[in-house]
Amino acid sequence: MKRIVVLISGSGSNLQAIIDATESNQIPGQVVAVISNKADAYGLTRAKQHNIAHQVIDHKAFPDRESFDAKLQEVIDAFNPDVVVLAGFMRILTQQFVEHFTGKLINIHPSLLPKFKGLDTHQRALDAKESYHGASVHFVTPELDGGPVIVQGPVAILAEDNVDSLKAKVHKIEHQIYPYAVKLICEDKITMTAEGVHYQQQQLPETGLVHEV
Repeated sequence: MKRIVVLISGSGSNLQAIIDATESNQIPGQVVAVISNKADAYGLTRAKQHNIAHQVIDHKAFPDRESFDAKLQEVIDAFNPDVVVLAGFMRILTQQFVEHFTGKLINIHPSLLPKFKGLDTHQRALDAKESYHGASVHFVTPELDGGPVIVQGPVAILAEDNVDSLKAKVHKIEHQIYPYAVKLICEDKITMTAEGVHYQQQQLPETGLVHEV
């Protein structure tokens, strides 16, 4: 059973999707710890409800980003994780931290990368009159939202869609593709190399696998 550590800052809906997938044996792994930089994050309550170790490391208690990340790294390492999942963790991580967990650290971004890196992805997709939007699970590298993509979940943009309706669609697909990506990693089917992402020894395209709904 692979060991999964999840980092959160908020409600933890993606955390819940991953917990549910481990408890139903869809993922051959176990969430061994949930760590938040905010004490009021509801995801901590989710962890408690499932008897998962949980801890708060308040970034405001540290003089700089480097010292916070060093403490965070120390706490994560103590759980000896196979996968470290960023699930709404609202911190930009230092290069040293990211490189320490290279090949283990994954994130989900609300766009079909490499389109719409950064913020306000739903509005930007609407403004660009895209036909499809969605979410991407990717390995984390020092470049923001620039790591190689593992899997994407596309959703159609309809004429009546607005930011709220599109956001709801993307959240729904996130809850499907994030557990799926964690499953593939825990099954040793996905690895990150210098060339990108390999799925069962075959290199994936820049957009990764496409998860059909």
